[in-house]
Amino acid sequence: MGHSLNKLTIKGFKSIESLVDFELGSLNVLIGANGAGKSNFVDFFRMLRAMMDESLQKFVTERGGPDGFFYLGPKHTPQISAHLEFGQNIYEFDLSPTVSGKMMVDEERGQFTGGGKLQRITRGNLESVLQKEKDNSGLTARYGVKHYVYEAVSNWTVYHFHDTSLLAPMRREQSVQDYRVFRQDASNIAAFLLGLLVSNKGSYTLIRDTVQLIAPFFDDFLLEPRTKGDEEIVRLEWRQKGSDFPFQAYHLSDGTLRFICLATALLQPVLPSTIVIDEPELGLHPFAIGLLANLIQSASERTQVIVSTQSPALLDYFKAEDIIVVNRREGHSTFDRLNPQELNEWLTEYSLAELWQKDVLRGGPAHE
Repeated sequence: MGHSLNKLTIKGFKSIESLVDFELGSLNVLIGANGAGKSNFVDFFRMLRAMMDESLQKFVTERGGPDGFFYLGPKHTPQISAHLEFGQNIYEFDLSPTVSGKMMVDEERGQFTGGGKLQRITRGNLESVLQKEKDNSGLTARYGVKHYVYEAVSNWTVYHFHDTSLLAPMRREQSVQDYRVFRQDASNIAAFLLGLLVSNKGSYTLIRDTVQLIAPFFDDFLLEPRTKGDEEIVRLEWRQKGSDFPFQAYHLSDGTLRFICLATALLQPVLPSTIVIDEPELGLHPFAIGLLANLIQSASERTQVIVSTQSPALLDYFKAEDIIVVNRREGHSTFDRLNPQELNEWLTEYSLAELWQKDVLRGGPAHE
């Protein structure tokens, strides 16, 4: 498994004009008004993952082309640059738009801080070459900068469970073979849970018991593979307490289904080295939000968690130093971690959620 992210610099990406040497801890809760830039921060991690998967062009095209990625457009910002520090490694890259509507990876650089120099990995490609290069030169490459950079960055995962519609992949049939890694959109949740049931009963039971806490009617998942053509498929079904009737995923409310996905992501036995979750509170009732906060807290003891939220209620479950307030000032996003000392007197009388509502924490309702 790779390393979590210690320090981050992003320049020229969407509303993030310049974020320099920003330190990330094991738990990072971003809150801000609509349009402040939280989603752009999350999108940066989505783009990183697309680069590692050699699908940057697909990622950019699906989002309307490269121009919208550059702060105030490519005429104002001709290049996006990033500097990431994790473990004993550094990864840097620069991106620019091409005249044919693609995104160019101008240069990638890497460094082993325990004794190496910053070295150019490549320049002038339409995709990152890290995946191809990481093991290219035999045994030495397996312990080289490219290998460690790729292993770390490709492990960072953005989970996004917004699509719970009737046609969402999480509600549909899935290949039994797709069980090894829990996918970012939960499109293999039935196969993944079946894999846990077979090989890691403890984790499976923990997920099931956690879901029972917010859905008292829920007894257990029913994950019964069946043959369809040449492959075995499974779908998310479940049993209600006191009934043998197999309920389908489409019987689950959006909030319950989303919570099942969140519980699976945060309680899976092998966590990614950095987890990013966008608006996990969506559609959850207050009790479920408290339980979600507990899951986030305990996951942050095993790995690095970055959460983007619009829910003041979620703030009350965390410490002030875990919270990063995102604002939009003069067109660009700012990111400020709360200082508990500065808030000491306020916190004797008010909760963090109340301070957000009163606009004591910069970026509260008055800034919307």
